[in-house]
Amino acid sequence: MTHYTVIPWELIWENADVEEVFTEVEMNGVLLQVRLEPGSRATIVRILRGGLEDYLNPCYAPGQEIVYLPTLLNRR
Repeated sequence: MTHYTVIPWELIWENADVEEVFTEVEMNGVLLQVRLEPGSRATIVRILRGGLEDYLNPCYAPGQEIVYLPTLLNRR
């Protein structure tokens, strides 16, 4: 890929070594891929599984921030 720009390479690649952490979350029956943010937040990246109407729902739109509080279930 060729990239023509006047922006210095140092600015383009300054965050290249930062590794983002992704996980999957099911919310109201919709499976989402989210990027974990500092604190108890997550940003929606994309819908992995859901109904057709879920793709038009602004609550599940990419870029939306949600509260991410993981819980552990003890099944005995």
